[in-house]
Amino acid sequence: MSQSSTYHHGDLRAACLRAARELLEEDGSAGLSLRAVARRAGVSATAPYRHYADRDALVSAVAAEGYRELAEHLAATHPAPSTPDDLAAVAVVYVRFALDHPALFRAMFAEPCDPTSEERLAATEAITQYVQGIVRSAFPGVEDTGALATTVWALVHGLAFLHLDGKLDASTPEVVADQVRTSVLALFAASAGLRTATTAG
Repeated sequence: MSQSSTYHHGDLRAACLRAARELLEEDGSAGLSLRAVARRAGVSATAPYRHYADRDALVSAVAAEGYRELAEHLAATHPAPSTPDDLAAVAVVYVRFALDHPALFRAMFAEPCDPTSEERLAATEAITQYVQGIVRSAFPGVEDTGALATTVWALVHGLAFLHLDGKLDASTPEVVADQVRTSVLALFAASAGLRTATTAG
């Protein structure tokens, strides 16, 4: 892509994001810099600075794109999950997304981001609201849904990184799905047991 065509079509920002995604997939975050993105996009070394103040701002934009894609994957699985099995299915998709897009997933969650990025904050808020909605439906009667939503997200997110880092068997999609499903349902079983014990007491 030439510099003139980038400016002519007015999609310098999109070109930079595409280049950043390509670099992430090829080299991981180590190869991601504004200069490398400019080379890959075929623009001048200073062109990316028109949209991104620094590397953190670029990573935030990439992360926001990843959050939106992840949210779309989750919603496509279950727009309004309300049962333990629904949540388990959503968890499997979450972990599968991490395994299918490891460099992007790490950029989303393990890379420093621009804390002032409204785009990134809005994208993460959408996922937070989605998870809280699941918790409200799947755990009726729980008062502190915010805390429980954090617990559920932490479990599923931890499973994603345990698989990414080779701490859990990720040899086949079936093995991953079974491990994730079993773990999520175990949380439900434990929660139900605690509620029963509390009620009985």
